[in-house]
Amino acid sequence: MKRIFLWIAFFSSLTLCHAQKTKMNSALLIIDIQNDYFEGGTARLVDPDKASHNAKVLLQHFRKNNLPVIHVQHLATRANATFFLPGTKGAEIHQDVKPLSNEKIVVKHFPNSFRDTDLLDYLKSRSITDLVICGMQTHMCVDATTRAAKDLGFTCTLIGDACATKDLEVNGTKVRAADVQTAFLAALNNFYSTVMTTDQYLKQH
Repeated sequence: MKRIFLWIAFFSSLTLCHAQKTKMNSALLIIDIQNDYFEGGTARLVDPDKASHNAKVLLQHFRKNNLPVIHVQHLATRANATFFLPGTKGAEIHQDVKPLSNEKIVVKHFPNSFRDTDLLDYLKSRSITDLVICGMQTHMCVDATTRAAKDLGFTCTLIGDACATKDLEVNGTKVRAADVQTAFLAALNNFYSTVMTTDQYLKQH
C-alpha cells in the first residue's frame, strides 16, 4: 500500500510540474488598449470599456501568478494619421491596463505586432510558447497579430470579450460592430487560436 501511495505521489508531482511549466511558458499580450479608442478619443470603438475591464481582469490574474505580460502600443507614422499620434494623450495606454515598470512595452507602427518590432525575440528569449491575446481592434491589429503568432509557431488563446471593434462598411453596406466581432472571432477560432471568454479562461487557469 505504501508503494502505491508513493507512485501516486510521484505521478502527481510530474503532472504538477508539467502544468507549472506550461503555465510559465504563457504570456499575456495586450494589444493597443489606448485612449483614442475610448470616449473623448479620435477613433472611439463600440463598447471599449467592457473590453478593457475584461483585459484588466486578465492582467490582474497574470500579475497575481507572476506570469509575463507584454503591452503593445501603436504609434502612428503615416502623414495623414488621425489617432495614436506620438506625444498625445490619445496614444497613451489606457489606465485600466497601465503597464508596471517591470512589464514589457512593444511599440509598433503596423497592425501586425511582430512587424519591425522586438516582440518575437523577446518571446523567444523567455521560452514563451503560448500567448493569451486581447485588445483592440479585433478586425485589425488583433486579427493580424493572432494570425502572425500562429504562423510563427505560438499556441494562441484569444479572449473575445476582452477585445473591441467598430462598425465597418463595404461597397455601401454597413456592418455592425457586433457582427464584425462575431465574424472575426469565428474566423480566428480553431486553427489560428482558441477563442474564449474571460470567465472561461479564468475557470481553466
